[in-house]
Amino acid sequence: MAKRGVSEGSRDGGGTVPEETTRAAPKTAKKAASATRIKKPKPPQSHTALVRQARRINRELADVYPYAHPELDFENPFQLLVATVMSAQTTDLRVNQTTPALFSRYPTPEDLAAANPEEVEELIRPTGFFRAKTRSIMGLSAALRDDFGGEVPGRLEDLVKLPGVGRKTAFVVLGNAFGVPGITVDTHFGRLVRRWKWTEETDPDKVEAVVGGLFPKSDWTMLSHRVIFHGRRICHARKPACGACPIAPLCPSYGEGETDPDKARKLLKYEMGGMPGQRLNPPPGYPGKAAPPLGAAG
Repeated sequence: MAKRGVSEGSRDGGGTVPEETTRAAPKTAKKAASATRIKKPKPPQSHTALVRQARRINRELADVYPYAHPELDFENPFQLLVATVMSAQTTDLRVNQTTPALFSRYPTPEDLAAANPEEVEELIRPTGFFRAKTRSIMGLSAALRDDFGGEVPGRLEDLVKLPGVGRKTAFVVLGNAFGVPGITVDTHFGRLVRRWKWTEETDPDKVEAVVGGLFPKSDWTMLSHRVIFHGRRICHARKPACGACPIAPLCPSYGEGETDPDKARKLLKYEMGGMPGQRLNPPPGYPGKAAPPLGAAG
């Protein structure tokens, strides 16, 4: 399996944009230049109009983020499952900085299930809530050992029975380790689809159902990556960079954030802002910088 990695953190860093950002994302910069002249569009008035708007936004995001990917480092389904559970209430970057030591010491479900809990707690302490997360990852490891022959199952109904695994985590694993389409409704995804007026629902399961109905299943996994990428880099929770947003002409919430292009560009994050991404081992084609290991200056 190719090394890939996912996402769910909400405390992302910020910074200014160097000259190379324009070269790395020419479409973003070009579209941002006209952002101050944009008239906020009205929300879609019919289901057909909503489907058209949603699919156009997805196509635009595909142009902006052709390299969109899950932002957790992993080499196999077990690593992805554990890393995704650990990513709750922290950034993917902190998980990626923590898992190398964990997987080096406990490479299989059998190894992790038999570990000393105190040693696991110490290894994953940097991710926060380390006692609860230790119980979850050791518990799911024991379940994999006892009920699934040490293998991560490729079915939703089996994954959600594992300790600490809900639908969001299950879809991350299914979509990125098994190629099974799924929508990952994290905080970024939920925030953006409400801003785009795709739904007013706040319950993740209901958001998943509504948004899933706007797209063919084949689009679900990559749609999730693109929306999450956009939420982390441009459409932030408190101060979205509207003036640097490539889909501003399609957004019925345009103007909630900074509309001045120069000021908005200073709000861009990760590769859009010329800073390291969240992965220590980014996939081929990622235009940004690799994240530094735990304890390194970066």
